[in-house]
Amino acid sequence: MKGYRWLLMVGALMALVALIAYGFRSQAVLVDTAAVRRGLLRVTVEDEGRTRVKDRFSVSAPVAGALCRIDLKVGDPVRKGQVLAELQPLRPAFLDTRSRAEAEGRVAAAQAALRMAQENHRAAQADEKYAESELQRLLPLRRRGAITQDALDKAEAESRRTQANRRSAEFAVDVARFELETARSALISSAADTGEPPEQIAITAPVDGQIFKVPEENECVVERGESLLEIGDPHALEVAVDVLSEDAVRIAPGDKVLLERWGGPGALEGAVRVVEPTGFTKISALGVEEQRVWVIVDIVSPLEQWQRLGDGYRVEASFVIWEGADVLQAPSSALFREKADWAVFVVEDGVAHKRTVTPGQRGGLMTEIKQGLREGEQVIPHPDDALKDGVRVEIRQLS
Repeated sequence: MKGYRWLLMVGALMALVALIAYGFRSQAVLVDTAAVRRGLLRVTVEDEGRTRVKDRFSVSAPVAGALCRIDLKVGDPVRKGQVLAELQPLRPAFLDTRSRAEAEGRVAAAQAALRMAQENHRAAQADEKYAESELQRLLPLRRRGAITQDALDKAEAESRRTQANRRSAEFAVDVARFELETARSALISSAADTGEPPEQIAITAPVDGQIFKVPEENECVVERGESLLEIGDPHALEVAVDVLSEDAVRIAPGDKVLLERWGGPGALEGAVRVVEPTGFTKISALGVEEQRVWVIVDIVSPLEQWQRLGDGYRVEASFVIWEGADVLQAPSSALFREKADWAVFVVEDGVAHKRTVTPGQRGGLMTEIKQGLREGEQVIPHPDDALKDGVRVEIRQLS
């Protein structure tokens, strides 16, 4: 009986020790894991871009005038040489009572000036005729020696002077006539007053394409050089992407580009045509000044795949800086700094082991692992401060 009691006491003591040991035992840390795998890895620079027509033609007014109503609409196809718009001369301004009276007074003054110039012309003709007859009368007398040579020279000079006066009077008549026409033109209040249809200038399309913009459809007055329409070929598109200048130095002409989220299935393929050599300053959405550079991309996918794209459409461009087809990789979030090295936590038999690794190319979510890991091993993304080397872990089950 005493032996039985002793065994019960020993058993109770051992159970108490076990409970105390279990209580002081560290709890397993819940973690997520991701497998180290081999596959395609791309290093990309991503930014937002806009499509635009490569060759955009702005049709402008060659002279100032009155633009007739434009019947063409945005999206209408046009052919080279097709009449796009017509310009008429500017119509004269309407005259109020005072302005018309002043204009009529100028006409009357111009008419009087013309009559005076005509009378002066007739007087000059009479002087010229008299001087010529006087010269003809003196010529026989000089041949007979009845007059001196000096008298004959004076008669010839007088004849030339009267001829010049007559020509000057003719010019004065022409000037007075032009001034009268100018004064009369001020009385014209509309194009209908001339009795003739207004002259028109036809503006034609320089190339085949579609209408992209019509700033003003209604009849209006335009200045010389003012834009009337914009034309382009919607099938000749390029993509303009502004990237940070530190990213632009990593991009080279010919680099592969993936154009995503453009509205259609899959990604379109493109190629960098040019990285512009000058940058510009842009204020980001957070109010930070950024130096950015325009990168122009040609779309190389078949036209049938993206023919619904138009000018000014949004796309997301991923510039492929580096690409590997069979690369050992792990989540970038699993890597952390361990002094001068990089390390990860690897889960083996429910225990987290810290291991130093050598990373390679970084592709955003995934990073190339050159040394330190094997394919299929489980690593812990986003390790927190609770994780230490040798800590028991429990893999969180997704619900």
